[in-house]
Amino acid sequence: MHNTVQNLINIQSSLKVKYENSEIVKVPKIIAVSKTFKINKILPLIEYGHFDYGENKVQEAIDKWSDIKVQNSKIKLHLIGKLQTNKTKIAVKLFDYIHSVDNKKLASKIADEQLRQNKKVKIFIQVNIANENQKSGVSKEFLDDLYSFCINLKLDVIGLMCIPPLNETPTEFFKELKLLNDNLHLNELSMGMSADYMEAAKQSASYIRIGSDIFGPRG
Repeated sequence: MHNTVQNLINIQSSLKVKYENSEIVKVPKIIAVSKTFKINKILPLIEYGHFDYGENKVQEAIDKWSDIKVQNSKIKLHLIGKLQTNKTKIAVKLFDYIHSVDNKKLASKIADEQLRQNKKVKIFIQVNIANENQKSGVSKEFLDDLYSFCINLKLDVIGLMCIPPLNETPTEFFKELKLLNDNLHLNELSMGMSADYMEAAKQSASYIRIGSDIFGPRG
């Protein structure tokens, strides 16, 4: 068995144990964050039957996934990195989920492209949960306004996404995002990575984004 498959199974097993012990209310879907990894390291996971993958950069995703997605319609591709408006056309064509909508200009561009391509993409609004200057995401005080704007554009907003501060305990940030999500009556939550996915699961994450714990360290 390929090591990436074994790593995925280990993560799935640990989540299942937490669910069976009632430490989490549901088992989140795992997005295997395949950014920077070559397709030969990803293929064993696809063959195993895992179909959700995350990429940060549109161009890398085009080069890596365009042909494979045509060959396998079960694959769902998640854009988890910042989306520049000039890449919106390609992103809407290739990706099934966009986790990083954080401003009205980008929301409008996605809405326009969806009409042109007759395709709907599932959207997460990214929240700058700790108001960090270096991070993307809408500030909490403008979240309701951006959400209403997206709904008026008929975007399929399914939930919120955040990346908590690197050197702080993530629990309170995850709890806060869950509260914001509930206030908007949204059902999905994208939060948690290799270092903190179990804590995210405890706070009701429905999608967790795991890279190094599946694929190993990046070069």
